[in-house]
Amino acid sequence: MISLSAEQCRIIGVMLEKETTTPEQYPLSLNGITLGCNQKSNRDPVMSLSESDVQNVVDELVQLNKLMVDHKASSRVNKYFHRFCDTEFGSLKFTAQQRAIICVLLLRGPQTPGELRTRTNRLTDFSDVSAVEDALKQLQDLNGQPLVKKLAREPGRRDSRYVHLLSDFDESSLAEFSDNPVKIAPTDNKNQLAQRVTELEQQVASLTEQVATLTELFDSE
Repeated sequence: MISLSAEQCRIIGVMLEKETTTPEQYPLSLNGITLGCNQKSNRDPVMSLSESDVQNVVDELVQLNKLMVDHKASSRVNKYFHRFCDTEFGSLKFTAQQRAIICVLLLRGPQTPGELRTRTNRLTDFSDVSAVEDALKQLQDLNGQPLVKKLAREPGRRDSRYVHLLSDFDESSLAEFSDNPVKIAPTDNKNQLAQRVTELEQQVASLTEQVATLTELFDSE
């Protein structure tokens, strides 16, 4: 199996998603693919790709036979459809549930079964979390091909997350995040925080003086 780049994974994920959720707009134009890649919702990480960036990656995927220009389209603008799965051109054959899981993992990175059940609701139906877990087990060895992997449970998490194996994934990045879950603020935010702490310290000192004065007044009475 080839190893896809993050941008290639995003584009294939977009194609799978839009084919199901907005079939009237599928196949997708370059602009449609770009908008799907740069969505602020249902994406992790959020990307900001130019149309030329997307065109370069689309061209790569066409060469890899993962995408194809729709020559039947009457539009002057090229439109593309995927050949990634469930076509006569490839070996990947998914159920609707397996396909939905792969789609969300491509678009949103590692997910727990509970997150997958919630985030695939526009793509397919799962009766419960155990149905998601069953589909994940199938994808861990689909016709001898491992497509997803269960990650070690992270500190503070109740459930383990799963990641797709269609691209390289560095588990150490998760370990580093788990060991240091609080992100360091940018310099400007640090300065603002320091200023706020100083202001609060001054307010506490002033209140302490007022309490001391009131105490003295009560004691003198």
